Amino acid sequence: MTEEEKIIEVIDKLRPFLVSDGGDIEFIKYEDNIVYIKLLGACAGCELIDLTLKDGVEGAIKAEVPSVKEVINVK
Repeated sequence: MTEEEKIIEVIDKLRPFLVSDGGDIEFIKYEDNIVYIKLLGACAGCELIDLTLKDGVEGAIKAEVPSVKEVINVK
C-alpha cells in the first residue's frame, strides 16, 4: 500500500465522525510530504476547525504515515 493509499484509508475512517457533526472531508492530493484536504459542510465554518484539522485529522494521519509533515485545508 502506498503512502497516499494509507492517507486515504485514514481519512475514510475519520469521515463518519465528521459526517455525524454535519461535515465531511475530501482528499485533494499528497505532495512533498504534505497532505491537502478540504473540510466541507459544517466543518468548513466551524470555530473548532483548527483543532479538528491539527489534533484530529493531522494527528491520525501522522500516526499511520510518519513521513507526513503537515495537513493543509484547501479552501
